[in-house]
Amino acid sequence: MLITCNFSLTYFIISGEIENSRVPAWLMIVDTEGLSVMTAWAAGKFAGDQVGSFVKKSGIADKVRHRKLIIPGYAAVILGDLEEELPGWEIMVGPRRRHICPPI
Repeated sequence: MLITCNFSLTYFIISGEIENSRVPAWLMIVDTEGLSVMTAWAAGKFAGDQVGSFVKKSGIADKVRHRKLIIPGYAAVILGDLEEELPGWEIMVGPRRRHICPPI
């Protein structure tokens, strides 16, 4: 499972990467009023307790056999709070940067 915010560019990049990987995955989208991950975190809209509550309320735990969640790299600061909010879950931090264009 991956989780991110509803910033449109982020959504389309991540959903495209998931589709291209052909690895089955759930992508959970937290409503941050369209703010990017860093902006949403700074505005208090993508905090560990909020993300944890979102995961619990989503019912995703009933749909998967594992308890693994990948959060955006720029949201690494919420890791501790999220681990407290979701005991028994393995929370992994994704990359901070994604190269959209290959290097020249």
